[in-house]
Amino acid sequence: MDRLFQALADATRRDIVARVLVAEYSVSGLAEQYDMSFAAVQKHVAVLERASLVSKEKRGREQIVRGELDGVQEARRLLDEYERIWRQRVSRIEDILAEDEDRT
Repeated sequence: MDRLFQALADATRRDIVARVLVAEYSVSGLAEQYDMSFAAVQKHVAVLERASLVSKEKRGREQIVRGELDGVQEARRLLDEYERIWRQRVSRIEDILAEDEDRT
């Protein structure tokens, strides 16, 4: 999970994930989308790959990057669980406040 959220903490990496979930890109094609070097984009892709958010496939001379839905769904499952916990806490606070009102 740490790798997943660390990868998603960067705006460029989130944008890369959004792009490759829609369509496959070569690393060089991705590099054209950003005002940074090819090597920098390559490093971003490597971080995303370690977090299982993207995968790469060699096609000829190019590395093709595609989004990995399972990684994105794992992040969603965890965030959904945190939301469930938070809603339970809010509900409990509402119950406590209602009990206090009943006593007064």
